Amino acid sequence: MRPFTLAAFTGLVAACRAGVPLPASPGIPPAAPAALGFDSTRLAAAVAYLRAEVDSGAFPGAVLAVGRHGRLALAAPVGHYGVDDHRPVEAGTIYDLASLTKVVGLTTACMILVDEGKLALDAAVQRYLPGFRGAGKDQVTIRNLLTHSSGLPAWRQLYAEADSRGTALWIVNTTPLDTSPGKRYVYSDLGAIVLTEVVERIAGEPLDAFLDARVFRPLGMPATRFLPPQSWRDRIAPTENDTSFRHRMLRGEVHDENAGRLGGVSGHAGLFSNALDLSRFAAMLLNEGSWDSVQLIRSETVAEFTRRQDLPPGSTRALGWDTPSLPREDPTATSSAGTKLSARAFGHTGFTGTSLWMDPEKDLFIILLTNRVHPTRANTAILRVRPRVADLVMDALTRPEL
Repeated sequence: MRPFTLAAFTGLVAACRAGVPLPASPGIPPAAPAALGFDSTRLAAAVAYLRAEVDSGAFPGAVLAVGRHGRLALAAPVGHYGVDDHRPVEAGTIYDLASLTKVVGLTTACMILVDEGKLALDAAVQRYLPGFRGAGKDQVTIRNLLTHSSGLPAWRQLYAEADSRGTALWIVNTTPLDTSPGKRYVYSDLGAIVLTEVVERIAGEPLDAFLDARVFRPLGMPATRFLPPQSWRDRIAPTENDTSFRHRMLRGEVHDENAGRLGGVSGHAGLFSNALDLSRFAAMLLNEGSWDSVQLIRSETVAEFTRRQDLPPGSTRALGWDTPSLPREDPTATSSAGTKLSARAFGHTGFTGTSLWMDPEKDLFIILLTNRVHPTRANTAILRVRPRVADLVMDALTRPEL
């Protein structure tokens, strides 16, 4: 196993800063909405709703992509890039995915390593990461990290506590548990950072290099990467005016402060992508881990990672992924998946205003990318927008049997 060294990381960062042309994203083949079981007028209502939300200030712009059966029914851009950039958003506009990184990147890497027999879900984290030390940590498993039931706290201000990537990782690995493993669900960025270290140690290379070689290039996702080069900047939607850490408007630079302290590459945040690339990723998972004759992940592994784990009991979490909080289970629950996806659906959201939901029962995906944190994260309208968009898309599905 080749060790992951600081020199390798530094060299990779330098390479990524070089000018690289932004390639066109092929997406998946388009098809008429009616051929995929949608009513075109009702599907257009979802786009009209997003336009109205742009006008009301929910976000500067957005891209909604909807597909079924490996075909794209809709890839609709609305609005503009930002407060000082009134160019219209395009289907290929790139967004900071924020916590979609956890599933598109980190969870997918874990699936591949499980398939290869290199990662065991019920093995102790210390088996792979001896530096993960502290009371009770010998009981924390990989499954605990993937279900956010490790007992680790949700977050720490690593960007303020550490002055380097190495120091930040030491802080994470020595952070005490808040609760016993498996006892409580706490959505934890710290757990995702620990799992990133596990993946990199097993793979013998940085996470971004592994994902590029094993996921993004094989799937034909050329606009998906960490550390997008300066030459891509004009096609990336800006995020927040960072007043706490970097003191500048962020564009093409990871929004998450802790990911920034980690050099822009982490399993909890840092990926940039567009809706067209993500349509290929979603189609692959809905096709049981295969796309364009590439079997990326075993179908059994996809099924295991996307089903509820009931860890701890009552949690909606799958492995890495989340599942909808359905009204029949909790009438007071509000899920970003809306109220009409099936119990088999799985997905995730990102703090910057992104979401990806897939429903194997309908062979359907819904991708919504926005920069709702621009120019400030105080705007929380996305919380009502996501479920409404999902429900409008489901209302447009007039022939779910197709």
